[in-house]
Amino acid sequence: MSARRAAPPAATRRQPRRRRRGTLAVIAALLIGSAVVRLGTEAGQAIARTSEDAPRPEAEAASGCVPASDIERVLEALSERETRIAAREQEIDARMQALSIANREIDTRMAELEAAEEALRETIALAESAAEEDLARLTEVYESMKPKEAVPLFEAMAPEFAAGFLGRMRPDAAAGILAGMGPDAAYAISALLAGRNVGAPTE
Repeated sequence: MSARRAAPPAATRRQPRRRRRGTLAVIAALLIGSAVVRLGTEAGQAIARTSEDAPRPEAEAASGCVPASDIERVLEALSERETRIAAREQEIDARMQALSIANREIDTRMAELEAAEEALRETIALAESAAEEDLARLTEVYESMKPKEAVPLFEAMAPEFAAGFLGRMRPDAAAGILAGMGPDAAYAISALLAGRNVGAPTE
């Protein structure tokens, strides 16, 4: 009977394979960890570079389409325009106030003028009434006089003035005075009296 080498047990054969697998797993884990660390570092650096390279608001404003100097000039122009508009509005308000005061003064003057005109009309009416009363009394005086006493007075008057009194007197008194006057004076006064009724309606 020949001697044969005894086969190792199954558990002994599996141990090298398990060791190799464990070693490979450790190496793989180290590689993955190294890769993760490298990716994290590179990502952080990339983010940092991106944030550094990203334009800041001031840089964007400075490098925008409209320069800052142009914006300042526009703002100054708007400010000056607002100042001019405010001054214009103040000027308009002052003129409106002046016009309002002038209108009030005009209204006051118009009221005073109307009051003065009314007072003047009343005065004229009183004067006319007084004059009419004076003429009426004077006419009565001439009518009460005898013709020979009144004739010298009427001959001394202007024909227009004498004709006015004779036209207001009673017909009989006026006739007596005209009969006693001279022919020239009587004719002039008669012509004036007749001329007053030329344009009078006949119907």
